[in-house]
Amino acid sequence: MGIFDIFKHKDINQGIKEYRTVSDAVLLDVRTPQEYQEGHIPESKNVALQKIDKVASVVRSKETPLYVYCYSGSRSSQAVNMLRRMGYTNVNNIGGIAAYSGKVER
Repeated sequence: MGIFDIFKHKDINQGIKEYRTVSDAVLLDVRTPQEYQEGHIPESKNVALQKIDKVASVVRSKETPLYVYCYSGSRSSQAVNMLRRMGYTNVNNIGGIAAYSGKVER
């Protein structure tokens, strides 16, 4: 990660395309359960940032490819750092659902 990478916005739509091509990948929504219920990307699993230490209930293997999103990309960035510190090795911040142009489930 270069010094200016923090200024780049993640493209969630591109991240979702990539997620769909990776077998056994998990799409992880780190928003609150209420935000998740209001609308989420199909197939995503919800583990709120505040409870990220409980992610093992959803993701068994620390090698599982994770594609993490939130509302704007800020919480997902924090979650990615926390997950890496927890030993997860294949973690990707794909940004925020606010920029998502695909189908949303309620």
